Amino acid sequence: MKVLITGGTGFLGLKTAERLALAGYKVTAAGRNTTLKTHFLEKGIAFCQMNLHHPQEVIAACHGQDIVIHCGALSASWGRYEEFIQTNVRGTQHVIKGCFTHDVKRLIHISSPSIYFDFSDRFDIRETDPLPTQSCNAYAQTKLLAEKVIDQAFRDGLHVVTLRPRGIFGPGDTTIFPRLIEANRKHRLPLIHGGHALLDMTYVENVVDAILLSIQAPAAACGQKFNITNGEPWTALALVKCLCKKLEEPFYPKQINYTAAYAASWGMELFSKYLRNYKEPHFTRYSIGIISKSQTLDIQAAKHILGYFPRFGMEEGIAAFAKWWKEKEKSTYGR
Repeated sequence: MKVLITGGTGFLGLKTAERLALAGYKVTAAGRNTTLKTHFLEKGIAFCQMNLHHPQEVIAACHGQDIVIHCGALSASWGRYEEFIQTNVRGTQHVIKGCFTHDVKRLIHISSPSIYFDFSDRFDIRETDPLPTQSCNAYAQTKLLAEKVIDQAFRDGLHVVTLRPRGIFGPGDTTIFPRLIEANRKHRLPLIHGGHALLDMTYVENVVDAILLSIQAPAAACGQKFNITNGEPWTALALVKCLCKKLEEPFYPKQINYTAAYAASWGMELFSKYLRNYKEPHFTRYSIGIISKSQTLDIQAAKHILGYFPRFGMEEGIAAFAKWWKEKEKSTYGR
């Protein structure tokens, strides 16, 4: 079976391409980062240089594919709205057109549970629960718009399964844990409300499991959305303590008042927007919100319909990341 992975050079896309190739799929990883081309070829994975902004490139990449896994996205807490629209909405439209043009059997769309976030504590959120009347940022808004485009494609006859994985981490992560490590080393690791907010996260290999299950799932799964997490919420405090322990580094938390942090991050956003040409600030209202407000997801639908079960626990996943990170720093800096 032939599989195309958009965003194949990103964190999740790369892990998915490697696993599917090992499972015997004929995989093509599509993306802009040509530096990984040799790596893919060594793994028996074809590489296609492709930009989601260019419809003809996307449509051509879908030729001859049985399955398309759409991991490609602009994933950030800050940036110009038009850039998010161009990648997350129009890029998804281009993928859909490619699937219809070349009779792709199934599309696996990677969405985001950021669409649930409304700066309040929410627990056991189900896929069918009401969404906030206003999105928390441009990323969440455009991922929701992309889902609406996907829903229309399903009504038009495309077999599509949508996954909403929460807080993906693991070896190869360049975003979530590296930022925590950097902040801790600078003695600026923010803890709000004592770090007692409950967080749901997902080890990357568990997300890849969900993608494989979505490929094999019965037709009844098509048109549906599925929350994907590790199924074991941790407090922010427990998470960063465990990370520091596995890295064998001191823990330097900085207690911060939520109201003050939110106001300061808003000021940083305004400064970035008007005086720094949208350069990402150190903190945004969203980044402050997600470490201070509890958000846990119900994954029963994924368990019952997809047969999803998180194989890797949180501590096991953090240990795997820490091992990879220490090896990476040793090879890079000799420390």
